[in-house]
Amino acid sequence: MSSVYDRLIAETEASRTEFLSVPILRKALQGHVSREQYMTFLGQAFQHVRHTVPLLMGCGYRLPDRLNWLRTALGEYIEEEVGHEEWILDDIHACGGDAEAARAATPFAATELMVAYAYDTVQRRNPVGLFGMVFVLESTSAALATTAAGAIQDSLNLPKDAFRYLTSHGSLDQEHIQFFQSLVNRFDDADDVDALLHCAKLFYRLYGDVFRSIV
Repeated sequence: MSSVYDRLIAETEASRTEFLSVPILRKALQGHVSREQYMTFLGQAFQHVRHTVPLLMGCGYRLPDRLNWLRTALGEYIEEEVGHEEWILDDIHACGGDAEAARAATPFAATELMVAYAYDTVQRRNPVGLFGMVFVLESTSAALATTAAGAIQDSLNLPKDAFRYLTSHGSLDQEHIQFFQSLVNRFDDADDVDALLHCAKLFYRLYGDVFRSIV
């Protein structure tokens, strides 16, 4: 019998393939993006990463008592994620951009919709679905972030400290994925598993739309 994580990988394959076909992602892996495009990516990353800790906290609050064990794991995630949005602003500054303008900016519609869906999942649907977002964001960065950072840095001749967000997540999220795998394999309720799978597929589409918005 397949584990929950194995099902997650298998049943999101089509969504993942569609996500990886987004043109700007393919260009980034080859270093074929402009400084403005990279800073736009960072600006939108700030706009959704700033919600990571509130979303995780909300998820923990909304979990049913039968998932009390998951609250401890969420506490570890929260501790790891605190302050990451400030790393992104530091990267923008290192690129020569205006970090405070990025902080105050209105997010793209695609970014706002992705964040709104995450909150809706926590507050109105099954909060376990939020782990679909965690899976998409962390597996994506674990697979792509370090490669993209190196290619973009070489292409644009930007300083190393303009890539803290990408390079740190490329290595950190490898560890997170192993931790994540151990957690989801403990899900034994069919509704929880269905929520995880459904949301992961949706987040691949929503996150892809964020990248499609970068021109």
